[in-house]
Order: sequence, then C-alpha cells, then structure tokens
Amino acid sequence: MSEKVVKKEEIENVQPDVLIVGAGLYGLTMAERIASRLGKKVLLIDRRSHIGGNCYSEFDTETGIECHKYGAHLFHTSDERVWEYVNQFTTFTNYIHKVYITHNGEVFPMPINLGTINQFFHTAYTPEEARAEIAKQAASAPIEPLNLAEQGVKLIGKPLFDAFIKNYTAKQWQTPAEELSPEIIKRLPVRYNYNNNYFKDTHEGLPTAGYEAWFQNMISACGENIEIRLNVDYFDDPEIKKLRKAKIMTIYTGPIDKFYDYKYGELKWRSIELEKEIVEVDDYQGCPVMNYADLKQKYTRIHEFKHFHPERTEDCYAEGSGKTVIFKEYSKTWTRDDEPYYPVNTLDDRERLARYKDLADDETNMIFGGRLGEYAYYDMDKTIASALQKFDEIKEKLGS
Repeated sequence: MSEKVVKKEEIENVQPDVLIVGAGLYGLTMAERIASRLGKKVLLIDRRSHIGGNCYSEFDTETGIECHKYGAHLFHTSDERVWEYVNQFTTFTNYIHKVYITHNGEVFPMPINLGTINQFFHTAYTPEEARAEIAKQAASAPIEPLNLAEQGVKLIGKPLFDAFIKNYTAKQWQTPAEELSPEIIKRLPVRYNYNNNYFKDTHEGLPTAGYEAWFQNMISACGENIEIRLNVDYFDDPEIKKLRKAKIMTIYTGPIDKFYDYKYGELKWRSIELEKEIVEVDDYQGCPVMNYADLKQKYTRIHEFKHFHPERTEDCYAEGSGKTVIFKEYSKTWTRDDEPYYPVNTLDDRERLARYKDLADDETNMIFGGRLGEYAYYDMDKTIASALQKFDEIKEKLGS
C-alpha cells in the first residue's frame, strides 16, 4: 500500500493537530501513536522520497533482492515493550546476525571469541587458558586508558587489537585510534566460547516482508488521521513555513544544530558512502557482512543482501540465479552535504549539544527527538523505545 500523500496545493486546507518532521523510526512511531491512540490529525513530512529514514529498504529491480539503501539494519531487542509494539505491524524472520572479518588474506569470526583467538594464535586454548593468555597480553595497558588504543589493548591485548581493531577503526572513523575516545570500544563483546552471534538480545530478526511493508503497516494503522508529504524540506517549503508561524505542535527529528542554524557551531558526525554492485555470481562472499581489517582495502565492509533472507525462495535467491547484489561501505568525514550516521561525540560536541538543549528547553510546542534531534547513537529498538516514552510523557497534553 502506498503512502497517502497530500498534494501541495491542498496543504492550506489541512488543519493538522501535530506536525512531525522526519519519517524515520522515531517520527513514524510518534505519528502512529498520536494518530491511532489519540485520534489527532498528524501531518508527517520528510525531505526524502520515502518513509523509514535510514532503515528504508527497496527491492533491486534487476535481481529482486531486498537491499538496505543506507547500510545494513538488523532488528534486535531485549525490550519487551518494544518487541510487543513492533509485532503489531510485522512478523520477523529467525535471522541471526553473524559477521566475519578478513585480515592478511584469512577470514576470522567476529566479534572476537574463542574461535577467533585459537585461529589467530594457532592454538587450542580452553576458555580458562584463553582468558589467562589475553590477560597477560593486556598487562601493558594503563589502568585508566585515555584513548581507544589503550582501551583496546586492555580489552583484548595488543596482538588482537593490532590485527582486528587498530586499522579497521582508523578507516571507520577517519582518525587514528590513539585520538579516539576509549568509550567507543567498550561496547565490543569478547567471548571465551565459540559463540559468534553478533548480538545477545532476547529477540532478533528481519521484517518478513521487508522494512517498507512494516512502515506502511504503521501508516495504515492510523486510518484517515495521518497525511504524508515527501520531498519536503522543513526549512524551505513555503507552506510548511506557514505552519511554523502558526506555532503548531511540532515533533522535530532533524539535526538540532541545523534547527538553530548552527548558532553554536556544527555537531560532528561520521558519514559513509555505499557503492552498489550487481555481481554475476550466485554467491559473492558466503555471508551477509564481511569486514576488512587491513588498510589495503579502502572499504570497511561488504554487505551481500541475499544472505539476509535465506528463507526467500524466489529465483533471485535460489542457487543458479547467477546474480547477487553487494554494497561496499566506505567511511568518510561528514560535511553538511552528507548524511549524518554516527555522532563523533567529542568533549566539544557534548558542550555544544548542552547549549543547543538549553535553547530547546525554552521552546513551546516543540519536541526534539531521534538520533539527529538528540545527537545520540540509537539502535532501532532504542529509537522506538525513546519515542514510546516521549509519547507517554505528552499524551495527556496532546489529548486535551
């Protein structure tokens, strides 16, 4: 089902109760709750030509393979409220994400686990022996690491850090590990067993019919209470400017620094570029995601989206189809013309953000949310959880 799009010339006849800027997961969740639970009229706009934000996927016209346009998005959560909520709009496959990494022409399982350790050192350590060996190798790290390199050595020892993390991180962040915050690597799991599942959440999977179908089901649940306008810029569209002047209740999910015209300077982000290629082989790499730890490959990883839905039996997924789709991912330093993906979150960024939040706190009828509006690194489930929590906080005010 396609979105119900309001024609531009009709906008003056639309009297929404709430304007939501950005149709990513945060905006969609807020729109669905406000429209379906409170019966309010919601106008949802997005500057892109589709809903779903960076989670959007589309089916390649040549192969029929579903591709994640903005890089791989894997749904996983241990939040039962979020899991119950999303299952209203989609079922999920039993997909379990696994990642591999190439170093010096050899493929290893990730995240680092007992299999990685024994393969790298050509040993057959037991879990206890592996712990003891890594502890010995990590002994040179300072007690209080000051940067990512020191934290990495403390976590997994220098040999493993140099092989799998040091150069990969430099490519990923466009910055040497010695200049990055130690907080970045603290999320890295290290396992002393042979479990190479990437996530450890209670629930994991991919939407059975794809992300687009999931998001359309959210819109459908709103009935006539939601209108969508795509290819609309909140800052430039003359009709939206009229709604801004009217001080309509607004939920803004765009960059908070852009909202204030970068008054205190830019909040820094890391961006990526994705290079799509249709390869005339049945199977390019044998797994969904292959990371590349060495500097000789300029890309950080390759996604092969056929492997995300092995349960699909159409010809494009079957053996002998002769084609597959890969995306090579390159990291890049963000500029205002790029998509912001990951907040760099330096001390300067945090100080700048605090000043923007002070301005936001003084706003009336304005809510800032989502990863861009809050300058936060959110997985999909955390984005939805944040929106559900904010809805709980404002529903009485909106319902009155």
